[in-house]
Amino acid sequence: MADFQASQLSLSIGLRDDATFANFFPGDNIYLLEALCSLLESGGETFQYIYGPQDSGKSHLLQALCHQADALGFRSVYLPLDELALLSPELLEGLETLDLVCIDDLHLVAGRAKWEAALFHCFNRLRDAGKVLVISADAPPSKLGVKLPDLSSRLAWGITSALHKLDDEQKIMAFKLRAHERGLELTDEVARYILHRSPRSLRELFDMLSVLDHASLMAQRKLTIPFVKETLRW
Repeated sequence: MADFQASQLSLSIGLRDDATFANFFPGDNIYLLEALCSLLESGGETFQYIYGPQDSGKSHLLQALCHQADALGFRSVYLPLDELALLSPELLEGLETLDLVCIDDLHLVAGRAKWEAALFHCFNRLRDAGKVLVISADAPPSKLGVKLPDLSSRLAWGITSALHKLDDEQKIMAFKLRAHERGLELTDEVARYILHRSPRSLRELFDMLSVLDHASLMAQRKLTIPFVKETLRW
């Protein structure tokens, strides 16, 4: 098996700078967050399977884990299958030379024979090498639709955790946490106003916060409802 070459590392889509454990508001996922924060240094189970609906934070957590790996001096790769599923599954070869492999949105290749075979062999190589593998999907292993029995059994190993979406009040707290990190003062009233008049996905909310942050800095104004209405043209 060929080593995982530096050129292949380009397949690891650039991690978002804002995808860290520190700015992930856990809501009802505090135990999962704590487990992932200690995963690389705990010496425990090396395979973690995380499932949850879209916008529950799966990609954020996997990228945060890769950021942590980098800070600890470990080699890692983040592979989002929403961007890589059309490529050859040969990109999974040689990953056992890394310390951490994070595969996002596994459900996008479930049922595809070549991908399933490649994932099965990748899993075995990583397991034999004692490396950490974290997989995310939108359903638990038993409901993923995997056709290869050997892969299905492997996915049932390790620790499986459900990731729950934030409710509206938790989204407000998450929104305020991001604002605080940017040095912005965001009241509950303004946060609730934005939440109720904008797309409810956290990614879109956080992108909107970037726009408001820039506008606030340029205008030297606080985030008030009139300023938000003016800036976003609501």
